[in-house]
Amino acid sequence: MSIQRTPMTRPGFEKLRDEHDRLKRVERPAITRAIAEARAHGDLSENAEYHAAREKQAFVEARIAELESKLGAAEVIDPPTQGDRVTFGSTVLLEGADGKEYRYQIVGSDEATPSDGRISILSPLARTLIGKKVGDSVTAQLPGGVKTFEIRGANFPR
Repeated sequence: MSIQRTPMTRPGFEKLRDEHDRLKRVERPAITRAIAEARAHGDLSENAEYHAAREKQAFVEARIAELESKLGAAEVIDPPTQGDRVTFGSTVLLEGADGKEYRYQIVGSDEATPSDGRISILSPLARTLIGKKVGDSVTAQLPGGVKTFEIRGANFPR
């Protein structure tokens, strides 16, 4: 059985790796110190500081495990900078039926921020765009309804 790889851009991978490193090197030791300090105050059954620190420890340990899983399954793909076909990592310039232009980069689901123009490879629009080329017209079923776009440009630096 092979591990299912998750596509991710290099900046997305580095952001997750940096968070993982920070949690292990900074947050984990700070929580350990907070637990030790709270233990020193005596009775643990009524020690709110101790219980808060343990709760934070559980959250941080769960996030570390989640990040390790994501980083282990990541397949880092550098965005294309040329060509006219839309692939993972492509930055795409679209023109809507209303003449308005939209610019999106297709990224992994963990790094998507639609308000910044970074859409998930799993989004309806990205799934519709993959494999198409400049000049193609695409119709996608989006949360706001069916929309049609023309691909005006692809694979240029973001």
